[in-house]
Formats: sequence, C-alpha cells, structure tokens
Amino acid sequence: MKKSYNRWIALGVMALIVTGVVLWRFVWQPTVADGDAPQRGRGAQGPLSVQGMVIGQQPLSFALDNITATVTADEEVDLAFEASGKITAIHFREDTGVRKGQLLAKINDAPLQAQLKKLEAQVKLSEDRLYRQSELLERDAVSREAYEQAKTELAMLQADIDLVKANIAQTELRAPFDGVIGFRYVSEGANVSPTTTVARLSKIVPLKLNFAVSERYVDAVRQGTKVRFTVDGYLDAFDAEVYAVSSEVDMATRQLDVKALYPNYRGQLMPGRYAAVSIVLYEQDNAMVIPAEALVKEMGVDKVYVYRGGKAEGTAITAGQRTDSQIEVVMGLMPGDTLITTGTLQLREGLAVELENL
Repeated sequence: MKKSYNRWIALGVMALIVTGVVLWRFVWQPTVADGDAPQRGRGAQGPLSVQGMVIGQQPLSFALDNITATVTADEEVDLAFEASGKITAIHFREDTGVRKGQLLAKINDAPLQAQLKKLEAQVKLSEDRLYRQSELLERDAVSREAYEQAKTELAMLQADIDLVKANIAQTELRAPFDGVIGFRYVSEGANVSPTTTVARLSKIVPLKLNFAVSERYVDAVRQGTKVRFTVDGYLDAFDAEVYAVSSEVDMATRQLDVKALYPNYRGQLMPGRYAAVSIVLYEQDNAMVIPAEALVKEMGVDKVYVYRGGKAEGTAITAGQRTDSQIEVVMGLMPGDTLITTGTLQLREGLAVELENL
C-alpha cells in the first residue's frame, strides 16, 4: 500500500516537471523574447542605423535657368523718304553709328528751292504794303477792310513759305534716333518714293531681351526683376532688368511674355542673337536648407527628425522656398541641430538610432 502511494507521488512530480518545461518552452520564453525586441531596436540588431547632417546657415537662391530669349534692338526702323524724287546725295557709310537728326540722304529739291526764293522775295513787298496801309488807317485815309486785306496777304505768303520749307524737309532723310545704320539698298541717281527702303537703322544701346515664363511664375516676375543671360561666343554673363511684363497669359502656350533691358554701353552685343536667360526668383544670404527627403508629412504638418541623445526626436518645421531637392526651413530648427536624413519612413519618436556618417 505504501509502495503504491509513493509511486503516485513520483508520477505527480514528474507530471509537474513536464508541465513546467512545456510552459517555459511555449509560453514564457516567447513573451520574454518579445519584450526584449523593442529594446534592441530592430530584432536583435541594435539601434537603427541612419545618416545625418549638422544644420548650418548658407546662401540660398532659387532661379529659372536656360530660358530661351531673343536679343532685339531697342528701336529699329526701315528708313525711307517722305517724298518722291531722284537721290542727289548719300551722306552715310554702311555699318556706322549716326546721331539723331543727322542728314543721311537727299533727293532733288531744286524746284522747291526756286519756289522758296520767289516767295521770300515777295515778303518785303508785302510787308511794305501792310506798313503803308497801317499808316493810312491811322489818318483815316484808308478803310479798315483794305488794311485787313494787306495783313491777310502777308500771312498767306508766310504760310506758303512754311509749306515750301516743309516740302523741302521731306526731301531730306534724317536719323530719327541714335543708332547704327546697316546696308543701304539704293544709290545716288536712283528714283525713290515713300515705299522705297533706303537702309535700316537700329538702336543697340540699350538692347532688349524677349522671352516667356510659365504662368506659375506670374507673381515672381515683375518690373525690376534682375535677370542674367549668356550668349554663345562670350564667356562672361550679362545682367539685365525686366522693364515690361505682358498684361495677360498667352492662352495657347500658358506662358507670360517678358521684356528685359540690357544697357550694352560698349555696343558689344548685336540684335538678332539667341540668349539663355536665368532669373533669380529668391535670394537669402543666411538660410537653413535641408534635403527634401528628410521631410515627413504627418497629419498635414511638415516634420523632421533630429538626433538627440542617441534617439530620434520629431519636430515640426515651417518651410519656406522649395525645389525638387532642397527645402528652406524658416522655423523649427536651429543651427547646430543634427538632422536625420535617411530612414525617415522607419523613424518614430524616441526610437534608438545610430549615426553612420557623423
């Protein structure tokens, strides 16, 4: 009886031992392992390895580059006489500078000059007649009507002289502005009319740049905006300034026409050339700039993670100017902060991290 009792006790002890082993293997051990996993970062591999950068201040600018522009003259005109006749003199050389008002060419005005002399010869006689009439009128020796008729005849004579002088002026071709005159298309002795082009005059100081920008930059480009452009064959860039912007966006191209002015003081550039324009839309001497991939959107808020004490700490920022690769930080970061730039999708508040590159 006693032996049977001891056997049952031994079997019970063995059953307890087996149950304890099973519970340890399948219940308690996984629970402890799961509890250790978060403390080890990712499984059993320690903190998350990331890369970072120390935030500092630097110059920042955003620009539209390689905009195709056309260089044109500030003013340009095809020169022609206002009257018809035979050219008697040409007073300019091709591809030379001329001044406003300079006589460039002349057509025959001999009949007009003869007519002018005839009229001017009559002026003295008409003036004497008017003087005598005024003397007689003071003595009531002539009627007021006779005096007024003499006065009118002198006025008409002066008007005829002015008309002839105006017709003579039309036989002279003068430069309407300072510029460079190109090739001439006529010779002395040629008969010309107002439809005959004598030469082309171009004002190349200053020059104009004609180009267009996308409608998204309507508010960024205005009068006074500085632009820089390059031209093939010149190593240096040239600076110009926007002086006119179209009042509407082209509905076909969805672009805004813009004109800029380049002083061209030395006459170095010539019109008709293509240029590559760059427009600086934004400049900041001391800006905090971060890579675009470091930014995380959470509930509509711009957020980044910084490295503090071996852990990731999230902070909301206020972003300024943006490009595809860079973002300006206006508020939320300080110079000297260590920004985490990789692994942003795996980061969370308080996660243990290890910097690879710092």
